[in-house]
Amino acid sequence: MSRTEEAWKIAINEKSHQALRNIDGNTAPLDTPTTSFSSITQPSDTLFPLCIDHTLLKPDATPAQIDALCDEATRFGFKSCCVNGVYVKQVAARLQSSTSIPCAVIGFPLGASTTVVKVFEAKDAISNGAREIDMVINIGLLKTGSSYSAVFEDVHAVAQACQSQGIPLKVILETIFLSDLETVAGAFIAAEAGAAFVKTCTGFNGGGATKEDVDLMYRAVRYRKGDVKVKASAGIRSFEKCVEMLRAGAERIGTSSGAAIMQNANVSAASGTY
Repeated sequence: MSRTEEAWKIAINEKSHQALRNIDGNTAPLDTPTTSFSSITQPSDTLFPLCIDHTLLKPDATPAQIDALCDEATRFGFKSCCVNGVYVKQVAARLQSSTSIPCAVIGFPLGASTTVVKVFEAKDAISNGAREIDMVINIGLLKTGSSYSAVFEDVHAVAQACQSQGIPLKVILETIFLSDLETVAGAFIAAEAGAAFVKTCTGFNGGGATKEDVDLMYRAVRYRKGDVKVKASAGIRSFEKCVEMLRAGAERIGTSSGAAIMQNANVSAASGTY
């Protein structure tokens, strides 16, 4: 949906008033987020692995570690393996007989690539077997508060490239750098541009996902009635933290600790903790 800069500002201001917890110093009563995953209380719930993007994005990740990531995803039934573009073809081959799918990051971790480069990365990853794409939004332009059209066009171009192949796009906002208004703006713009998910963080710039940011992002995109979901990522290393994110409105969890979470959960279950 093409808008003038002024029209974007008006729409974002309206959306922020709907989504923000505190408006002019008055706390507005808000309903509790309800999703397919918000009722999970036990790691043994068959839905739980389906919300996990098992992730390895370290610059020193080796092919052997990528294979191990894939094998863990297959063992626990995780939704995806999320990797850098160089490993997408390897992951696709390794997961060929698995229910887990390959996911690739693009414009990662800064979001500062040109749109042409992001589109090329997305198309290349898809041609190599990626079945989901996670892109980083142009953080600097978003923060200006006067370049919303450019932010939209950047996301929209990548979304079009993904949608033409039937591939969902997740858009990383890097919330640690954003005010509440900027978080709402990023989530709203991504939703309008064709994102399937809005996502909290890369994990490469400090900080991590918070339940407050997830809740805010959920409220910013819920007007899409479930067509746009929230992914919480960065700093999520326990089942309890996963539950916190899911109850705040997330429907996907990005974590490099997926196997450890499941293994610890199995130990806890055996000892009667859960």
